[in-house]
Amino acid sequence: MMAGMAKQTDAAGHTMHCMEVWGGNQAADNGVSMPGLDAWVFSRPYKGESGGGDVHYVSSCATGRILRLLVADVSGHGQAVAEAAVALRGLMRRFVNYMDQTRFVLSLNKEFSRLAEVGSFATAVVATYWSPTDYLVACNAGHPRPLLYRARTRTWELLKAPVAGAEVAAAKGGVGAADGDEGLVNLPLGIAEPTGYDQFGVHLRRGDLVMIYTDSLIESRDAAGKLLGEQGLLEMVRGVDAAAPETLIPTLVERIIERAGGASLDDDMTVLLLRHNGLRPRRQALQGILAPFRIAGSVWERIRDGSGSPAGLPQMSLVNVLGAVVPAANRLWGRVRGSRD
Repeated sequence: MMAGMAKQTDAAGHTMHCMEVWGGNQAADNGVSMPGLDAWVFSRPYKGESGGGDVHYVSSCATGRILRLLVADVSGHGQAVAEAAVALRGLMRRFVNYMDQTRFVLSLNKEFSRLAEVGSFATAVVATYWSPTDYLVACNAGHPRPLLYRARTRTWELLKAPVAGAEVAAAKGGVGAADGDEGLVNLPLGIAEPTGYDQFGVHLRRGDLVMIYTDSLIESRDAAGKLLGEQGLLEMVRGVDAAAPETLIPTLVERIIERAGGASLDDDMTVLLLRHNGLRPRRQALQGILAPFRIAGSVWERIRDGSGSPAGLPQMSLVNVLGAVVPAANRLWGRVRGSRD
């Protein structure tokens, strides 16, 4: 086992609190547990720098029903990336209580359009997990496609939209596609505005895994200079024990580096692994009653500290508000176009 990788923290080592945003662009090798999902992250900035171009965040809403995940590969290094990481954390906080990730994705693109003035753009995967129905909605902005493991069949596959992007760009299930802009679909953040983004969903069952990663994995080369590629990564992860997700990431990364002749990867590296744990938010009605106080506390903290980042106000929808105290209402949340079971 590689030095520094043998100790992969069990996801239960840290339990996410309501309204928490967890992550950043620093080195990481730990995990968190949330209602519905466990998550492990392994992140290493290139050449051991204090902060890299890969950014990862996980957030939990005021009731524990909405979990949001972001993995982004930001161009450049140094101050530009640090600024982007702070901006992304602020957006994660702002939309922490939004079931629908549409406005969050559009705000990400707008933020990177601003940062593009200093030469910064990003590829990213955004995913929102709705714990009452075990449903994960994903959006891909020019990023490597995540991998999906089905525990029932013990098989790995690509997590991708079942319909070609250009056909769904202007559909109701898409994000931000304007009339006449059907060709601008799923571009990296900050390249063009407006840009349409496909949204597609998958129903998760207990033991299923989702792996989100940055491109250093598939761009790694063997001694002959051959790229690992997407299919190569799929074949490699199929040889790792998926029944032990707490060691899956370090084992996989170790094998990729061995394939490269023991050389370090020539870029930042981040892998985020999710496992459906079958857990539900505890005392859901009580969490709903407490939610307004948590949101008010967040608003007060920002006023007190003079923080410029907006508080996480809730999305005012029937399911989001009523479902906070009446759990049965959470089932009213509909699926997006391109759903998969």
